[in-house]
Amino acid sequence: MKPLNQNTEDAVSAIYAQLREMAASFAFKPGERINESALSRALGASRTPLREALNRLVAEGFVDFHAGRGFFCRALSETRIQHLYDARVAIECEAVRQATQRAHPADLDAIELALDQSHDEYQTCTNPIRLMELDEAFHVQLTALSGNAELQSLLATIYDKIRFVRTADLRRLQATGRSTTHRHKRIIAVMRTGDGMAASEAMRAHIQDYAQHAAEAVRLAFADIYAPKEASE
Repeated sequence: MKPLNQNTEDAVSAIYAQLREMAASFAFKPGERINESALSRALGASRTPLREALNRLVAEGFVDFHAGRGFFCRALSETRIQHLYDARVAIECEAVRQATQRAHPADLDAIELALDQSHDEYQTCTNPIRLMELDEAFHVQLTALSGNAELQSLLATIYDKIRFVRTADLRRLQATGRSTTHRHKRIIAVMRTGDGMAASEAMRAHIQDYAQHAAEAVRLAFADIYAPKEASE
């Protein structure tokens, strides 16, 4: 990795960005103690900004800290993922309720057009990461229509925490040939009625349909994390 400039805040921000990506993608194994000395050498970073960046990740829930033991990669468990899905439901249901009240028909037209344009790609795409990008784009756009910057920020953090598991789970969805395009359009249709609570319930049903497969998603995520290492041994 390219050594980082050690100018205090810039250094911390640069280290933080790298570590956040590593934590989100489980470059550190779940529950694994983070070796600060080795990480400092790998990033070309001094210990002080490294530790400050790690503390930021602790505050955001990407890394755990145990007094006297150090920093650890967050655990990956069905319970933890289910709690994240619960938080996602709360954020997105409120966001779509507010968006229903504030969005102009043209805003909904634009999102629906994007769904139509991406439908064929979604149906034939075999890259889980690309499928994730297509799916997230819809939810991020709807949340933006709420006009609530705090909800947008919270959702971005939740997505970073569950993206790895959701990407792994898309292999299961690909095998069933399921598409979310029609479900997304159903939410848009409810929003067009102006009934924010009904739109919120439509979003809740949509997300919970996937949340119920959390155990299988976690199992697949563990396979992705550990299989490469096992294959090389």
